[in-house]
Amino acid sequence: MTIRIVLADDQAMIRAGLRMVVESEPGMEVVGEAADGAEAVALARRVQPDVVLMDIAMPRMDGLTAARRLLDAPRPPKVVMLTTFDTDENLYAALRAGTSGFLLKVSPPEQLVEAIRVVAAGDGLLDPAVTTRVIASFAGRHEPVRPPQLAELTPRELEVLRMLARGLTNAEIARELFVGEATVKTHVARVLMKLNLRDRAQAVVFAYESGVVTPGSALG
Repeated sequence: MTIRIVLADDQAMIRAGLRMVVESEPGMEVVGEAADGAEAVALARRVQPDVVLMDIAMPRMDGLTAARRLLDAPRPPKVVMLTTFDTDENLYAALRAGTSGFLLKVSPPEQLVEAIRVVAAGDGLLDPAVTTRVIASFAGRHEPVRPPQLAELTPRELEVLRMLARGLTNAEIARELFVGEATVKTHVARVLMKLNLRDRAQAVVFAYESGVVTPGSALG
């Protein structure tokens, strides 16, 4: 199955470079380009991509605002934020908005390709070490709030949520629990549904902000 991608960046040269990398990879197709956030939202709603590579700093509408609007749609794409600056504030804001991850524009081509595959498949975190570190750092600044929907999780689902917070892939969770990947996929889907979360990146944010895990306890 071909992964359909929209590129959103206000610099034409950046878009051209991204397109060159993406279209040199089998199973990937660029289905549109946008030069600002508002254009990205309109384009993505029209062409229904699987993944949007979204610059954070754009005119008219910034990338985070555009991402939030796209992710509020009934069938949202996966959104990966692109930035020049490796700042924890940007990453945390992007993850809380419901994006699937964060990528530096200077990342090597193979990292870009792998990021697209990871978020399109939905079975792993984009750069789990960075993601869990940043979420733990920011979530630890506030008292955890335990939402009532946590009571809906079974003990096994709660265990899976803790493993998601460690950044484990479905395959890694399967090995730890001695079950098949299909079983893990079902558990993850139920966790996301019961907690009303879009993807596993939001599950990590939820796990820390609700106190299911605490900074330091889920890392490693």
